[in-house]
Formats: sequence, C-alpha cells, structure tokens
Amino acid sequence: MKEAEDRYPFLMACRGQSTEYTPIWLMRQAGRYMKEYRALRKKFSFLEMCKKPELAAEVTLQPLQKFKLDAAIIFSDILIPLEPMGVEFEFEKGEGPVFHRPVREMKDVERLKIIEPEEETPFLMEAIRIVRRELEGKTPLIGFSGAPFTLASYMIEGGHSRNYILTKGLMYQHRPVWDLLMEKISETLIRYLNAQVRAGAQALQIFDSWVGSLTPDDYEEYVLPYSKRIIDGVDKSVPLIHFATSSSTLLERMKQAGGNVIGVDWRVDLGEAWARIGYDVGIQGNLDPVVLFGPVDLIKKEAKRILDRAGARPGHIFNLGHGILPDTPVDHVAALVDMVHEYSSR
Repeated sequence: MKEAEDRYPFLMACRGQSTEYTPIWLMRQAGRYMKEYRALRKKFSFLEMCKKPELAAEVTLQPLQKFKLDAAIIFSDILIPLEPMGVEFEFEKGEGPVFHRPVREMKDVERLKIIEPEEETPFLMEAIRIVRRELEGKTPLIGFSGAPFTLASYMIEGGHSRNYILTKGLMYQHRPVWDLLMEKISETLIRYLNAQVRAGAQALQIFDSWVGSLTPDDYEEYVLPYSKRIIDGVDKSVPLIHFATSSSTLLERMKQAGGNVIGVDWRVDLGEAWARIGYDVGIQGNLDPVVLFGPVDLIKKEAKRILDRAGARPGHIFNLGHGILPDTPVDHVAALVDMVHEYSSR
C-alpha cells in the first residue's frame, strides 16, 4: 500500500520529489460548476450533503470521473467541527454561513468544547473511508480543515466580514479571550485532522481564507503560534499543504508556521513566492479562478506562464489561487487539466 502511494505524482510533489509531469488538482473541484453536483443539490441541503457519507463520497468522486485530476479532496466544509464545539450556524441562501450566537466574550469561549472527531463528526470519517475504497490504487485523497484565524473570525463576526473589525477588536483588546479561543480551536483541529488521517486521508490541507486581512506583525504575534501548533501536532506520515488567500505579505511567516507545501493565490508571482519561501518546501498554485472564464487560448497561456515560473523544479503542484467559481465552463476545466499534464511532461 505505502509503495503504491509513493508513486502518486501528487504525493511525490508534496514531498519535493521529481515527477514525470506537474500534478494538478483544483480547490472546490467538487462543486456548483458541475451539473451532477447541482442535481444533487436540488434534493439535499448543503449540510445534508456534508453529513451523509454516501452523498459526500459521491460528490468527492464526481470531478474525477470527468477530469484526469491527480488528487481528490473530501467533500466537506471548514465549519463542520464548529457545531460540535458548541457554535451553531446555518447556511442562509445568498448569505453564506450565519452564526446566531457569535463568540465575543470570555464566557462564550469557556463554554466551547474540544471535540472528539470520531464520535462527533463520524460522517466525515466514514465518507473518507468510502472514497478510499473507491479510489484505491488510482488517486490519493486529501483531507482538510480551516485554520485557527479563519475559524475564529467566522465565530466572532457571525459570518463573512469585509474588515474584521470585531475579530481584530477582540484580538487587540482582549488578549486572554483571544488566546483561549485560539487554543481551543487549535486543539480541536489537531484531533480533527489526525482523525481524518486515521480514516484514510493521504494528505492534508489547512485553509486560512481570511488571514490575509492581517499585517505581517499581527500574523506573527496573534496567529503564527497557533497555526504552527496545529502543523506540529498532526500526523507526519502524510504531507500537509498550508494555504492562505491574500497572503503575499505573509509567505515567509507562513513557512515558519510549517507545511510541506505552501499554497499561494494569484496575487503574487509564483516564481517570486517560491524564491522567497525557499526551495526546501513545495509550492501550490496559482491560476486566477476567473481566467477559466476566458477563452481556452488564454487559459493555456496563463497556465504556461505559471509552469514556466515554476521552472520544472520538484515540488510544484498546479492549482487555482482559490476555489473554482460557480458557472465556470466545464470544458475549460478539462482543457486546463490536460494542458498542464501535456506541457509539463515535455
């Protein structure tokens, strides 16, 4: 089993090994741009799809039936571990996640529990086991979680935010509350990610979607210790990708926090980013998702530019700079995947 895993180009690239071509997978590769997903979504709510293992497994596998992707990522959501911690939320149409009892005071943080993921999110672990059985010997599976700052910001703001005034206000003005919240989130995520590995995840990714709102000094002071604690605490038998958006000012500090691979978005040149973090780690990225709405010739041109900037060095995993957007043309996704394989194998 382990010998077979070692031959997957994606896992080889995660470990900095040479591969016959640049592996590619896409964030949100299972999602609303696919008609198969939309058909299921008409029958089930988003959370139902996350919490029913057979449905989550089916959605996970949908893009692999259409495209020659080099990794699958389990269908779930970064907010899933928050509910058993004691933070209730719901997805409102057109609004995204809404938290009706935000976490903003010490008493709110003190009531949060550190979860036992096999007991409290068993549906995710079963979905991972189902997908592994379906994919055995073909494609590796990625498990994932949110990162502490991003999850904390959802809990504090009560949903999405533009300026993170409440989050930063708590961070700056109530340090003991902030630290306890981040400690509880971090311990939960260590358990949550390790449970995914035990269930069969062959790689992990941490999504820090909102941390780009911080200055480098604030990241170092308030976030880096907790991200590092998680990365240090997860099973080292599988590689870990550390990804953030709007993070071009934070890359060196993200590397300090850890990860076998640093994921970058489209706001920074991939070659420049890799030079800054050093070639002793891999890099993932970084096509602008909106490019996939352009003509195929443009998609190929932009993908070639990124591959050229990577310079065929071991450790590059091609991806978007963030998730695939709804209404993305499916044939454009197929063209991108094929082009990356063909061009990088020359």
